[in-house]
Amino acid sequence: MALTTLNFITGNKNKLAEVKAILGNVIEVQSRAIDVPEIQGTSEEIAREKCRRAAEAIGGPVLTEDTALEFHALKGLPGPYIKWFLEALGHEGLNKMLDPYEDRSAEAVCTFAFSSGPGSEPILFQGRTKGHIVTARGPTNFGWDPIFEYEGRTFAEMDKQEKNQISHRYKALLKLKQWLAETNA
Repeated sequence: MALTTLNFITGNKNKLAEVKAILGNVIEVQSRAIDVPEIQGTSEEIAREKCRRAAEAIGGPVLTEDTALEFHALKGLPGPYIKWFLEALGHEGLNKMLDPYEDRSAEAVCTFAFSSGPGSEPILFQGRTKGHIVTARGPTNFGWDPIFEYEGRTFAEMDKQEKNQISHRYKALLKLKQWLAETNA
């Protein structure tokens, strides 16, 4: 039976809007805000476990997402823990972490995990966008977007449609979109 609705596990309205904007013409996306504990590990390990737990909680097909911001000078940190680093340090504190280094390059990483239901092994779809960490510019209403610069502008300075054509989330969702089309899920 073909999958007609994706239960996207998020309470973040900005992420939901991006996913709907990118996948909306392929499949209906509905948000399910449930609290799923996150393990420590790599982005891939975290995404798989979060997806497994969400599928069990929902009792059906789910899509989960994990975002990481990897600073090259810090060998990939803060990585999948960016949410907690941002909460504790803010945009300015994240910038200060790189002050001792010349290298301010970074990679935005988005890992989506899909499970068709409880007991089903999650399938991962990952997208990456290379950029640099800069002093915050633009609106501060979406995570670390104001400090991640791609080709001269921060994600926060871009309009949603423009960002949705180049972001790490977009690249991961393209892979998911292609998989959905190929498997007729």
